[in-house]
Amino acid sequence: MITALLFAAAVVPAGQTFQCTPTRVWDGDGPIWCAEGPRIRLSGVAARELDGSCSVGHPCPDTDPIVARDGLVQLIGKPTGQSREGHVLVRGPTMTCRSDGGAGGDRTAAFCVSPQSGDVSCNMVAGGLAAKWQRYWRGHRC
Repeated sequence: MITALLFAAAVVPAGQTFQCTPTRVWDGDGPIWCAEGPRIRLSGVAARELDGSCSVGHPCPDTDPIVARDGLVQLIGKPTGQSREGHVLVRGPTMTCRSDGGAGGDRTAAFCVSPQSGDVSCNMVAGGLAAKWQRYWRGHRC
């Protein structure tokens, strides 16, 4: 199962709705690993990298990267530990996501709604955990 989680991800085509049961999180904008296979990069938002930096051309929120990552974990589930690679392991309810297509590599950009917290991207912005990235927000409504 771990092999499937780490290596069997495929990009979900843009416009397709899919399910994601979160199993692990890297940082405040993803990726979020889904038990169903995809790795999600949250659409419409940007968070600091774990080393505190911001990628060139990305919005750069003030929030500490660990605070942002832990906030994302709380929005989608509960932390259950840490992987050898440094991911926060998560157990949470299945989310419904809409793909915006590829987000580089094997990641799917998506807006997701959690039964636990609602629209994840909207809540990351509203909580000050991530910055809205207008280029990729594309008129999304909270």
